[in-house]
Amino acid sequence: MLIYRPSTVSDVDTVLSCRVTEPISWVTPERYQQELASGSYRPQWTWLAEDKGELVGRAVWWAPAGREFPMALDCLWVADDVTDRALVATALLQAGHAGLQDGYAQKPPDYEVDLDPRWRDRADVAAAFAWRQEAAQRAGLAHTLERLSFAWIPQDGIPDQSPRLRFTTESADEVFLQAFARVAEGSLDDLTRRNVAALGAQAQAREDFDFYLDLPGERSWWRLAHTADGEFVGLAIPSRSAYNASVSYLGVVPKHRGHGYVDDLLAEITRQHADNGAPRITGTTDTTNAPMAAAFTRSGYTCTGVRMVLSATT
Repeated sequence: MLIYRPSTVSDVDTVLSCRVTEPISWVTPERYQQELASGSYRPQWTWLAEDKGELVGRAVWWAPAGREFPMALDCLWVADDVTDRALVATALLQAGHAGLQDGYAQKPPDYEVDLDPRWRDRADVAAAFAWRQEAAQRAGLAHTLERLSFAWIPQDGIPDQSPRLRFTTESADEVFLQAFARVAEGSLDDLTRRNVAALGAQAQAREDFDFYLDLPGERSWWRLAHTADGEFVGLAIPSRSAYNASVSYLGVVPKHRGHGYVDDLLAEITRQHADNGAPRITGTTDTTNAPMAAAFTRSGYTCTGVRMVLSATT
């Protein structure tokens, strides 16, 4: 009989013994130890599947250091010799979701899987993702979003400063809250559209504001963009992920879309990170957001992979 349980401090060596043989993103022993030391991983956030005392499955959840509950599933593994890997993975996720329940959360954490940019042309990658997606869907993560990952390095060239826009800082939170709400209208971003529909523009703006404020970057980096005549065009939020400088958020208000301002906003973020000495800048966008993907390419960013985000629909 299979047993599903959270790990403990005494299980660390067992957790580290896991080796993923498939060509898919996973948490290496080195990364697990680093994240464990930082507090982004915790023993109780790593769930194990055991068969007669032998490790046959592992699920690793993550959150920024200091958070009380995990925010994302980083790694899902089931041993190669398990007959029905999706079945074991489903039960493992269901146990983890129940055991890690945030009393204030309306849905379990997303599962994010990084894949090769041409993963559909590789049968081994497609197969590795397929059973994980099946398990996630059975466990309630039924919505699948495909995102493109991009990266910039200094050799790609620093873009010119925008000749059309004036960028300013703003200390008043309310100004940024209104800016988030205005650029969310008609957004091509899947999560923004879903959250606006479910929560309303103002509540979605507050969620965005709090999320980006919580990232490792500085609030003083945030910029509002206006035309020479003072019309509000959009906002640019440079920040950091746990690993790199990032193009965290940018948006243009509906009135000014279609005029290429996305390039100006992206250039501002890139220049700001470059001026701060960033050796690498990363960003992502939905495959449905073609204008943003095109802006990344025009600005010298390289598509480095695909991120599949599996999430609950409610």
